[in-house]
Amino acid sequence: MRRQEQRLTVGYLRVSTTEQGQSGLGLEAQRASVQGFVASQGWTLVAEYEDVASGKDDKRAGFQAALARCRQLGAVLVAARLDRITRRAHTLSQLLEDGVSIRAADMPGADDLMLRIYAAMAQKERELISERTRAALRAAKARGAVLGGDRGYRPAKGPDAAAAALARRLTAQQAAHRLALEVERLRAEGVVTRAAVARALNERGVAVPSGTGAWTHTTVARVLALTTNEIHPSSSG
Repeated sequence: MRRQEQRLTVGYLRVSTTEQGQSGLGLEAQRASVQGFVASQGWTLVAEYEDVASGKDDKRAGFQAALARCRQLGAVLVAARLDRITRRAHTLSQLLEDGVSIRAADMPGADDLMLRIYAAMAQKERELISERTRAALRAAKARGAVLGGDRGYRPAKGPDAAAAALARRLTAQQAAHRLALEVERLRAEGVVTRAAVARALNERGVAVPSGTGAWTHTTVARVLALTTNEIHPSSSG
C-alpha cells in the first residue's frame, strides 16, 4: 500500500526592528506559534528562516531562502501571522498564483482559497484607489495642468513555450529534495548504499517520481543527482 505523502512545512519569522531582533522575544513568540500550529496539523517542520526587516521589503534574505526551500520541497510556508510574510497584498497574491502554499498560525482555518479571497479584496481596494487617482488626474488635466509619465496599459507577457518543460523540471526537483530528506532519515538508521535505500523506499511504500514501477539503485542515483544533497555510498550494491 502506498504511503500517504507527508506534508512538509517551512517556518518563517520576522520582526521589524534591530531591538526586537536582539531581544529575541518577538522571534521566540512567533517560533512557538508556528511550531504549535504545525504540530496541531500533524505536519513536519523541515526548516526555519527569519529576518529583522520591514515587511514592505520583499527581497529579505530569510524570506527568499524560505521561498526557495518551499519550492524545492513543495512545502507549505507557515508564519505566525500573514503580515510576517509580507505587508504587500500583491506579493501575497503573486505567491499564491505561483503555487506557493501559505498558512498563518493566527488563521488556522484559512486555506489557499480564503487567502486568495483576502488578496483579491486587497487588490480591489487598490483598483478603487487607482480609479480615484485617475479621476483626479482627469480633473487636473481638464483644469489645464500639465501631466507627465506614461500610464498606458502594457499587456502581460505571452505564454512561454518552455513553461511545460519548466513545470516538469520543478516537479522533479521537488521530488528529489523530498527524497533527500527521506535518505537522511534512512542514513540515520544505518541504511547507506543506494541499493539498500531503494529497498527501504519500496518497503515503506514511497512512490517513484513517475508514479509507476519500483525503486532501484539507478533510480535513487538519478533522483539524488538533481539535488546538492546527493550521498556518496561506498558501493551501489
